Amino acid sequence: MSNPGPIPDLTRPNSEPDSEHQKAVNTHDTEEEEEGEDDEDDDDQSDVFEEPNSPKPKTGEAQYRSEKLKMDSLFQRMQSGPVSLRVHDVIIKGNTKTKDHVIEAETAELKNVGSMQELLKASQIVNLRLQALEVFDSVKITLDSDPPELPRTANVIIEVVETASPLSGQIGAYTKAEARSSTAEGSLMYKNLFGYGDLWDSSLAYDCDHSAELSAGMYFPRLKGLERSLGISLGLFSITHHDVSYNLAWRTLTDPSKMSSRSIRRQLGHNLLSSLKYTFKFDRRNSSMRPTWGYAFVSTTLIGGLPPDSRSLRFLRQEFDLRYAVPLGFYNAALNFGISGGVVFPWGNGFLSMPSSLPERFFLGGNTSPVCAVGGPTSLWGFKTRGLGPTEPKRQVNDENADPSGVDFLGGDLAITALADLSFDFPFRWFREKGIHAHVFACAGNISKLTENEYREFSVQKFVQSLRSSVGIGLVVPTSLFRMELNYCYILKKFDHDRAKTGFWLTFAGSS
Repeated sequence: MSNPGPIPDLTRPNSEPDSEHQKAVNTHDTEEEEEGEDDEDDDDQSDVFEEPNSPKPKTGEAQYRSEKLKMDSLFQRMQSGPVSLRVHDVIIKGNTKTKDHVIEAETAELKNVGSMQELLKASQIVNLRLQALEVFDSVKITLDSDPPELPRTANVIIEVVETASPLSGQIGAYTKAEARSSTAEGSLMYKNLFGYGDLWDSSLAYDCDHSAELSAGMYFPRLKGLERSLGISLGLFSITHHDVSYNLAWRTLTDPSKMSSRSIRRQLGHNLLSSLKYTFKFDRRNSSMRPTWGYAFVSTTLIGGLPPDSRSLRFLRQEFDLRYAVPLGFYNAALNFGISGGVVFPWGNGFLSMPSSLPERFFLGGNTSPVCAVGGPTSLWGFKTRGLGPTEPKRQVNDENADPSGVDFLGGDLAITALADLSFDFPFRWFREKGIHAHVFACAGNISKLTENEYREFSVQKFVQSLRSSVGIGLVVPTSLFRMELNYCYILKKFDHDRAKTGFWLTFAGSS
C-alpha cells in the first residue's frame, strides 16, 4: 500500500522508525538486504508498508493491520447505509443426535436477509433461539464469504456442541418454621431423548404429613418431516361400516440436507393431490387397546388423479388388515393374530415404467405397537421408522462430517406384515387392577418395488426369503389415552443396510 496514513500506529514502544527505514521501503529488496541484522521491529514495519508485489511474506502484525483496515472499511460502509448481502448456504456442524431439521427450523430467518446489517441481527436472534432449546452447551455462528463467482453472498456456519450431560436433577429440603412443616422436593430432567430438542421432566414433593405430589411433563419444540401439505378433506358418505371421503391437497417435498438420493430428488417440488378414499371397517373386538377376543377387518382403497386438475398425482393404492383374538381361559390370556398388506401403482399412459409417488409408498418400522394399529402394513417391532426395504446411496458432498455410508430408504410398492402376540396378566392384584400386563410377540414383514418395470424381476420365493423378522417380550402399561410398551426385541433376520437392533424399545400406540 502506498498510502498507509489512515492505519493507526501499532508498532511496539521500542520501535524507532528513522530515515534509513523509510529508504528501505522505497528501494525494496536491495536496501533491505544491506540492512542485514537491523532492528527486528524495523523489519516488521517494512513488511506492513511493502508494495503488493513484494515477495516477502507478511508478518502477524502486518496481517492484523490488513484485516483491521478491511473491517474499518466495512464498518464505515455499514454506518453509511445497508450493505447488500444474501445467504447462499447455512452449514450445520456438531449435531450428532439432534435432527438437522430441528436446527434448520430455528435458522429459517437467515435465508430472508438482504443486507449485512440484517444478517448480523438475524444471527444474534438464531443464536438465542438455539440456546433456548436447552440441548446445546454452546452455539457458535461464523460468517464465511462465498466463492468469487457468487458475489455479495455469504455462508453461515453454525457449530453446536450438544450437552454432555443430558440428565440433570435437583434435590432439596425446605422447612417452614411458622407452620412447623418440612418438605423434600426433587426433580429430574432428560434433554433431547429422541433428537427433536425434546425435554422430559418430572418432580416429586413429599411433605411431613405423608402427602406426596408427583408431576411429569414433556416438550417437543419441533416435529417435522420431509413432506409439507396444505389441503382439505371432505366426508362424502359414512354409515356403520363404510366411509367415503374426498381429499384435495397441495404438497411440497423438500430436501433441507441437500443430500437426498437421485430417486428422491427427482420427486422434489410441488404437486397436487386430488383423491377419493373408500374405507370398509368391521371391528368386533372387545378392545382396541388390549383385544382378548373378537376379530377386525379393514380395507382401504385410494384413487388419485381426479378432477379438477388432470395433472395431479395419478395412482391406485389398496390396503387391507385382518386381526383375530382368541381367549385362552387363564390369567386373562389371549392370542392375537394379524396379517396386513398393501399395493400402490401409478395409472395412465406408460404407467408400468413410471415411478410411484413417494408419499404414497409403504414404509415399515417405527415406535408404534402393531397390536393396536389396524389399517395397513406399518410397524415391525425392533425396526426403526423407515428402517428397511429398497435403498439408494445419498448424494456425496465434500464434507468431512458427512456419512459416506448414508443411504435413503425409498419405500416399496408392495408391503406385507404379520404378527402374533400372546398377552397375559401378572399373578399380582395391584398389576391386574392397573391393567398392567405382559406379552410375548413375534412379527415379520417385507416391502418390494414393482414400478419402473421392476415387477418383471419380482419373485414370490425371493420375497418370502427376504422377510425381516423379530421376537420379544415386554411389559404393557395401558392408559386412558394410549398404550405404552417396554419391550425387549431380538432381531431374527435383517439385512446389512436395515436399521434394526436387538435390545430394549419403548413404543406407544393410541386407539385405532
